[in-house]
Amino acid sequence: MKSTRLVAAMAVVILALLPFGVSEYVLHIAIQILIWGYIYTAWSMMGRFGLTSFGHGAFLGLGAYIPALLWNFAGITPWLGIPASMAAAVLLAVVIGYPCFRLRVVGHYFALVTLALSQVVLLTLIAARDVTGGSLGRTLNAVGHSWTALQFPERGYFYFFALVIWLAGLAVWRWIDGGLDRVALEAISEDEIAAASVGIDVMREKLRITMVSAALTALGGALLTQYIQYVNPETVAGVAVSLQIVFAAIAGGMHVLLGPTVGALFTIVLNEALRIVFGIHFIGAANTIYGILLILFIIFMPRGIVGLLEEVFARAFRRSREALGAPATGA
Repeated sequence: MKSTRLVAAMAVVILALLPFGVSEYVLHIAIQILIWGYIYTAWSMMGRFGLTSFGHGAFLGLGAYIPALLWNFAGITPWLGIPASMAAAVLLAVVIGYPCFRLRVVGHYFALVTLALSQVVLLTLIAARDVTGGSLGRTLNAVGHSWTALQFPERGYFYFFALVIWLAGLAVWRWIDGGLDRVALEAISEDEIAAASVGIDVMREKLRITMVSAALTALGGALLTQYIQYVNPETVAGVAVSLQIVFAAIAGGMHVLLGPTVGALFTIVLNEALRIVFGIHFIGAANTIYGILLILFIIFMPRGIVGLLEEVFARAFRRSREALGAPATGA
């Protein structure tokens, strides 16, 4: 236990020192990995318990747009706009989650409902073009270096913001994983009727984890917009973004703490590699390859990259122990 904490502390120190030894491009990639890793972690809090949501593009869109619009039109600081967007995401989670859980809409039916929700939010953002800018999106009103507006020309500031938020997301994941809620949610994912029969409030537990996941996802969307200083409905809302979130979490390993972050690393590096290799000659290459890889991961690597690595290391450890114990057994 002490060695694990020591390794974790060393990793945090290394991450904190990263901005002082890398190029601006590498720092830009690192910021994106941390933000998206946090978003994927927020989704996995539901996904790992069988609540397969394709609607997180809706929560991400609310988080991205509400602080930006409040700032552009009313001059309201993101410090107030971001909590407002998280509250809106929670409200939307309740509006869609309560009837679903009350009526026991589960499995692929729940996935379809959330899929429709994500698309409704996307179409609403596009239709309200006078406010949102439509499909062209909106650029945030720039004021230069400002703590009030959460705008910093230096990437280092956003890197530390992203690092803190990412660590907070991991802390929430661990808190859920180490509490009684995990046992209740696992029981619900196995058999709702049996869980209810032993006194578990099924609807309350499912609604609570949905609200937590929605709020954290909205926070990730807000941070992403503040970093890029531009928001577009196609990049923060809709089915494509929701599928991206699901794919990355599954690819990295949604049942493991760092799995979603590994998924972010994998997808972002893959996207950058495709951009460098194909440029503008293969538009949509990333989505095509994501779809193919998602099928392969589900079939051959259901526990994701981290899960596979854990199995490989565990197998190698067992073999090494058996090899070391063989001479002693023979004696």
